[in-house]
Amino acid sequence: GILDAGITGRDWVEENSSGFAEDGGDIVTVSSLQYSKSTKNPVRWVVAVHKDSDIKSVRDLQGKRIATEAVEMTKKFLKKNNIEAHVEFSWGATEVKCPTLVDAIVEITETGSSLRANNLVIIDEVMVSTTQFIANKNSWNDDWKKSKMEKINLLLQAVLEAEGKVGLMLNVKKNDLENILKILPALQKPTISSLSDNEWVDVNTIIEEKIVRDIVPELKMKGATGIVEYPLNKIIK
Repeated sequence: GILDAGITGRDWVEENSSGFAEDGGDIVTVSSLQYSKSTKNPVRWVVAVHKDSDIKSVRDLQGKRIATEAVEMTKKFLKKNNIEAHVEFSWGATEVKCPTLVDAIVEITETGSSLRANNLVIIDEVMVSTTQFIANKNSWNDDWKKSKMEKINLLLQAVLEAEGKVGLMLNVKKNDLENILKILPALQKPTISSLSDNEWVDVNTIIEEKIVRDIVPELKMKGATGIVEYPLNKIIK
């Protein structure tokens, strides 16, 4: 059967919305899902060589041997730069093949740590790659299927929006509320609810998880009590 929709992070050229750089697929991009293993930044396909290599730029790849999982994309990159080189498919562990088996590699990287661990240095960038939610064109033109895909996309985006954030609940005396609101991040708009005791209110907000350890003690010192931190699965804007 025909794949209706899917998630892929492979070889997507940001400036080309018609398909994939590697296999030339003709699809519809439903959305870009901005996440990767270590950060929320896009990953990069780069040309890398051993740190002691005489290859310093793309021009030096003329006639050289290159290993990569993205053969077609690499060939297009070389052609764009008027370079002729032998490009071979790598079945994995591409970093360890340079310089013993090949002169250079084209590999995906996020932080560059794996390349550095293998004594490799980046000499050029082939493209930026992000994870994409894609759809078969015929399926996207079907209203029922399109509706299903849009719902899936909504939930996927909600998961990404919640990443790195937590919910925070606390009870505050009305007299202390102004001071408490000054501590909470300025961009957030907390929900404030009345409690059975008219002198107290409940404050509910969402904050970055990384600031919890600093902000919670300060909230406590300013009069907050019953402070509860809870995880978030999805945030739907």
